[in-house]
Amino acid sequence: MRRIGLAVVLALSLILSPLVADAQPAGKVPRIGFLSAFSRSDNNDQLVEAFRQGLREFGYLEGKNIVIAYRYAEGRRERLPDLAAELVRSKVDIIVATTAPGIEAGKTATKIIPIVMVAIGRNPVEAGLVDSLARPGGNVTGMTSLGAAISGKRLELFKEIVPNISRVALLYDPANQGNVSTAKEVQKAAHPLGLTIQSIEVRSMDDFERVFAALKKDRPDGLYVSGGQLTNAKDKLIAEFALKSRLPSTYSRREAVAAGGLMSYGVDLVDLYRRTATYVDKIIKGAKPADLPVERPRKFELVINLKTAKQIGLTIPQAVLYQADKVIK
Repeated sequence: MRRIGLAVVLALSLILSPLVADAQPAGKVPRIGFLSAFSRSDNNDQLVEAFRQGLREFGYLEGKNIVIAYRYAEGRRERLPDLAAELVRSKVDIIVATTAPGIEAGKTATKIIPIVMVAIGRNPVEAGLVDSLARPGGNVTGMTSLGAAISGKRLELFKEIVPNISRVALLYDPANQGNVSTAKEVQKAAHPLGLTIQSIEVRSMDDFERVFAALKKDRPDGLYVSGGQLTNAKDKLIAEFALKSRLPSTYSRREAVAAGGLMSYGVDLVDLYRRTATYVDKIIKGAKPADLPVERPRKFELVINLKTAKQIGLTIPQAVLYQADKVIK
């Protein structure tokens, strides 16, 4: 009888197990909202691809076991609040946001959905986005780029590359607090280097022709371009202007150097975007943004365009070339 009873139990379990499995809810596919302040350009595609590569390293394949909804502000910060609200309405599980305005728009749109920031140049504590780097609190965490903190170092390298400069035009957006912090750091670094800084404001996407006219009228010895939503969206246009004007120029991103700028010094953004996937993975697995420390960048890069140097009649000191992480010939 015991054998018969055991056989019956086993038979019933085999019959019922598929029914039990069918009754279990299918695993939910995480939905990620990617909120970018920039445009869907080739340069930014490279950074987005680095983020996707980071996800793949954790086993997430877009379109299979993860969904990414992309929203681009095309360099117009006024669009960010609507785009953030749109992502919230679509019920994404996590928002990955670029730049301080993008992160602020996300935080205004939701206090519940986790927000992972990437490449914010400002100190996120000073910006009011997190309580502290070690214990963010709230629903925001992620990666900083230390944009303002390394701006003085960028000016020092610029002076090494172009030893004869004395007056440098600083192109910055006064509505971008990261740019304001950069301007202060550049002014601070200028005096020991014997440099005079000429600040030129750019306030909108339509402002660059006026800026270029001002640079032609009162020509500086060099052009320092602050990173940010406006200037990054137009880095190719700025680099082309500088090259045509035979004006040495320095940037925060290597993309501008690839477009014809002379040099850049800043965070390795490809590495930064790839590492952002670490936060997404942890949050998907149950971690709370409030408990995930904000991380600083690990890699910085100096990029020099020798082809541009030749076109503007500049010889780069060999000692500086030895420091470069990448030289475009």
